[in-house]
Amino acid sequence: MSPRSRALSRARRRGRGRVFRKIGPGGLTRLALAAVALGLLWAAAAYFGPGPGARQGPATTVILTRGSTLANIAGALDRAKVISSPTLFMIAAKVTGASRSLKAGEYRIASHEPMWRILSDIHNGRFVRHVVTVPEGFTSQMTADLLLADPLLTGPAVAPPEGAILPDTYEIQRGETRAEVLLQMESAQTKLLNQLWARRAPGLPYKTPQEAVTLASIVEKETAIPGERPRIAAVFLNRLARGMKLESDPTIIYGLTQGRPLGRPILASEVSGATPYNTYVITGLPPTPIANPGRASLEAALNPPKTTELFFVANGTGGHVFASTFEAHQANVARWRQIEAQQEAQAKAQAQAAGVH
Repeated sequence: MSPRSRALSRARRRGRGRVFRKIGPGGLTRLALAAVALGLLWAAAAYFGPGPGARQGPATTVILTRGSTLANIAGALDRAKVISSPTLFMIAAKVTGASRSLKAGEYRIASHEPMWRILSDIHNGRFVRHVVTVPEGFTSQMTADLLLADPLLTGPAVAPPEGAILPDTYEIQRGETRAEVLLQMESAQTKLLNQLWARRAPGLPYKTPQEAVTLASIVEKETAIPGERPRIAAVFLNRLARGMKLESDPTIIYGLTQGRPLGRPILASEVSGATPYNTYVITGLPPTPIANPGRASLEAALNPPKTTELFFVANGTGGHVFASTFEAHQANVARWRQIEAQQEAQAKAQAQAAGVH
C-alpha cells in the first residue's frame, strides 16, 4: 500500500471513531429519552385532544353489550372510529382503574370527543337512557304487547300471571331482552307488595297477599281518581265483611275480554251471565286479579279507611258519590240516571246541530 493510501485509510478510521464517539452512551440515552418524550406527547395528544370526527352526523352510536371485556370494548370503539388507538384506551383504562367498572349500554359519542371523556362516560355509565311506561290498570298481556312493539328490545314477551307486574316507568337499554324487562317489573311488584303487606291494617279478610292484589285490581279499574281509591277499597271490604256480592262492572268486562276495552255498554244478559270473574254472580273475590294495580290501589286495599259505606255510583263529573244505605244509594242512582239522560240529550242536540251546519 502506498504512503498516500495508508494516510487515507488512517483518516477514514479516525473519522469513523469520531462519529461513533458522538453518539456514545450519553447520546443514546438522550435519544431514548427523546423518543419516550415524543411518545408521551403523542399519547397525551391522543388521550386529551380531540378524537376522530363522526363518519356521519354530529355523533356516533356505539352499543357495548353486557359481559364485554376491556379488549371487546376497545375493539368496538375502534371499529366505530371514535378512538384513535385501542391500545392506548386499554392502557388508560388500566392506569386510571376505570377498567374495573365499565358499564354496558348504548353510548352516543359526539364527533371529536376526546378519549378521556369517552372512558369517563363508560366508567360512569352515562349511556343513552330509554324508558317504557306501563299504565296503571294494564293487564299482563297488554304489557307484553307493549314490550313486543318496542323496537329497542329483543326476544319474546310471555305475559306473566295477572297482577304480577307493578305499573311504573322503567329504564330499558337497546338490545335488552323483553324477558329481562318483565322480570324487573315483577321484582318491583314483589318488593312493594312485601313492604305493604308487612304493615297492612289489622283485621283485613285476605288470606294471602295475592287476594289483596285482586281487590286492588278491582279498585284500580273502578276509578282513575287517586283520592277515591281508599273509599272504594273500603266499600268493597265492607261488602265482603257482610257477605255481599262486590257487583263490580270491570269484573264482568274481564270475564268477557280479559281486560280489553269492551267498546260498548254492558248488556243486561252479561250482568247476569256466569263467568268466574262476574262479581254480580259470584260471591267474594274473583279467582285472579283483573289487571295490574298501581301503588295507590295496593295501598288502598291494604290500608283502607274505616267507613260504613257500602255503595257508590258515578256522579257525572268523572268521580263517584258514596252511600251507606241502600235507600241513599237508590237516590244517588236516580240522580245519575238524570245526569245520563241530560248528557245523552246534549250529545244528540250537538250531533243534530253539526249535521245542519
